[in-house]
Amino acid sequence: MIPATLSDFPDRQDFDVVVAGAGVAGLSAALFAAIAGLRPLLVERTDRLGGTSAWSAGSAWIPNTHHAAAVGADDSIEKAALYLRHSVGNESPESLRMAFLRNGAAAVAQLEQQSHVRFRARTLHPDYNSDLPGATLKGRVLEAVPFDGRRLKTLLGLVREPIPEFTILGGMMVNQEDVLNLLAATRSPKALLHSLKILGRHARDRLTHDRGTRLMMGNALIARLLLSLQERAVPILMQTQIDSIAVEGVRVTGVSLTQSGRTQSIAVRGGLIAATGGFNRHPVRRQEMLRKPVPDYCPGAPGHTGQLHDLLLDLGAYYGADGRDTAFWTPVSVRARSDGTTAVFPHFIFDRGRPGTVTVNQAGQRFVNEALSYHPFGQGLYNANARAPSIPAFLIADETALRKYGLGMVRPGRFGRGAFLRDGYLTQAGSIDELAGKLSIDPAALRATIGRFNDLARRGVDEDFGRGGTDYQRITAGDPTHKPNPCLAPLETPPFSAVRLYPGDMGAATGFVTDENAGVLHRDGARIGGLYAGGNDMHSVMGGNYPGPGITIGPAIVFAYAAAQDIARHLG
Repeated sequence: MIPATLSDFPDRQDFDVVVAGAGVAGLSAALFAAIAGLRPLLVERTDRLGGTSAWSAGSAWIPNTHHAAAVGADDSIEKAALYLRHSVGNESPESLRMAFLRNGAAAVAQLEQQSHVRFRARTLHPDYNSDLPGATLKGRVLEAVPFDGRRLKTLLGLVREPIPEFTILGGMMVNQEDVLNLLAATRSPKALLHSLKILGRHARDRLTHDRGTRLMMGNALIARLLLSLQERAVPILMQTQIDSIAVEGVRVTGVSLTQSGRTQSIAVRGGLIAATGGFNRHPVRRQEMLRKPVPDYCPGAPGHTGQLHDLLLDLGAYYGADGRDTAFWTPVSVRARSDGTTAVFPHFIFDRGRPGTVTVNQAGQRFVNEALSYHPFGQGLYNANARAPSIPAFLIADETALRKYGLGMVRPGRFGRGAFLRDGYLTQAGSIDELAGKLSIDPAALRATIGRFNDLARRGVDEDFGRGGTDYQRITAGDPTHKPNPCLAPLETPPFSAVRLYPGDMGAATGFVTDENAGVLHRDGARIGGLYAGGNDMHSVMGGNYPGPGITIGPAIVFAYAAAQDIARHLG
């Protein structure tokens, strides 16, 4: 029954669990419920599955699983708790963080033992705050193992496709290993063989499928969850909205659903799990709850309109008031596509911290450590803008850096820039003064900034912002092959190029306050019976901080597990 229709069920059909939203949080909750012997129904308001998770790297930050030992990581719950205490502090309840840490290994083990979900850890994948006590360089970040989408057959079309700018050759998904091999194909027989293999696979896909079938990262995780739900015959209602929630006393007992003009009631025996992606596209709360100026660009997938939040607030649920930020941020660049839509490109790690690049505000001055992870960099745009115009800021690269690393949507190499130059996404000039003029920056100010930066880069020490000063920055944000500082090289080779950076909200950090089992709390402190929240609908266990890759997906999976376990206990 994937996808199902409302007409498949009689009115007041009962389910043990109704899950609203089909990103990683919702898909995981439905799967954990099915594994626990419950009867779940999954409800998704859009025509695709996966939400923003399908567009993401698909990484899950879950410490102390069996994958940590597999890569030789020295980790423990106590060590991870110490790290979170220093990264998050009192900006989230420690009891909630400990529940996350205690349940993590069991959640991952159950998925891998009783479903098609498979993870792997890399030998180097540092925590973002790698200089803090308790941090590790590997083992906590779990990546979804690539997946052959052909195994889904007709259901492959339900998986939300990656954004085009993160693919090559008309929809071919690539990971970091693929990119490195493609760039080295003319120099290494091994890299050439790898490149020919994946290119040949994609060519065959284009002859037989509407999209690439070699699924990576977030797409692989979503596909693995979907295949697992299909085998357990879990019904999924697509393009379906929850209109109202039925309550008896202080407990949720049902929902009213609308699909294609048909409205029908569904009884809920055990619990309603809200996993709709957060408040970010709610027309009112976006204006009220995000930083000012409210960002024009959200790199999240459509669907998280916050419509269900209105219903939960009416039941007495409430948003958390603690936390460093209400949203998670990334710098983005934007470009109009040929079909009239806007491409919003997140600048995660591939350019900002690389040698030969620098970021300046509209006065031509540096304002942030460019090798920071995306969340504090996005916050840095706002903090700087409070002092001087910094939205947009300008990410500048010299020709050496552009050819080697690319710049936003512009691929590495020397070709394919014409369209980006013509539409103004990429600004290019033969000298720093000329580039300053094209960006409306005072040439003397930009010349002085680049001169100062180049001097620091030659010495390999960023005395102004500490770029390249941590293991994370040197291993992940920089180029480990570049010496002495993997994040620093002077901008010397013309032409010089720039793209504009804006803050983009990736997802909600502020969500509904819950207990340690993801049960939603009432404003009076009691639990709202039969109501749970997961993913970005749940108030962030990280307190609006971003300690490592996958700190939204990791808790989404773990608290989906906790919620399913709690519902199973109550139903006996």
